Amino acid sequence: MRRTADSLRHTVDHPIGNALGAHYAAFMSMLTPPGMGGQYRIKGDRYPRMRRPRNRRKLVLAGLATAMVLGLIGWGSLQIVGVFAGNVDSAQAAGRPGDRCRAEDGKAPADEQTAASSGTAGKTGKADRTGGSSTALPKPQKITVNVLNATSRGGLAAKTAKELKKRGFALGEVANAPARLDHKVDAAGLFIGATGAETLTRMKVLGPQLDGAKTRHDERKSDDVDLVIGNDFTGLTDAKDAARAVEALAEPSPKPSQNC
Repeated sequence: MRRTADSLRHTVDHPIGNALGAHYAAFMSMLTPPGMGGQYRIKGDRYPRMRRPRNRRKLVLAGLATAMVLGLIGWGSLQIVGVFAGNVDSAQAAGRPGDRCRAEDGKAPADEQTAASSGTAGKTGKADRTGGSSTALPKPQKITVNVLNATSRGGLAAKTAKELKKRGFALGEVANAPARLDHKVDAAGLFIGATGAETLTRMKVLGPQLDGAKTRHDERKSDDVDLVIGNDFTGLTDAKDAARAVEALAEPSPKPSQNC
């Protein structure tokens, strides 16, 4: 039919062809549905394109969504593989904590160190059953304190010595500080004692009694400790707070973990 219309359309010089072409166009225009004109009007020489144009935006969005879903699936797969691989490595490492610690720092693992220290503790009879190491602190009655006032405020040595006696400490000399220390202690106080581990344990018990105090060692041979009252002295630490601090120092330290 289209071929006929084309042939009739090209025969414009023939009156019969012109008449047939006009009648054919009028016949085809009658096939146009009601209310549809413009680009959907059937004109006779070609059929209109009735299909709706494709929505490219929807196609692009659908492609992006598909790519995101595939990416998430791939990422999740990698995470699952990594988790299972990590569990295997952790299980292997848990079976050989000592080897891993040696490789990192070149030291013996914690279990071997504990075993070595337990032999020494067994000889001294001071092994801790909880697996931790405890610090044996002396009782206040075993610590002799010399209270020396290095300030211009009178009566501080006697008042401080009285308070220390209430807390159980043994008192030695109570007097003014020597000239080399007078007005030269720029702190709340200064603890002076002999060198050695035993003096350190005594100062651990004395330290919580006076916050902000400094420590110093000299060449004395005796076991007493000097408490020199300094320029910033305002009083001893509260007795309950000091007792709790000493108890915390006396508690055994926890056993080291297997982690390096």
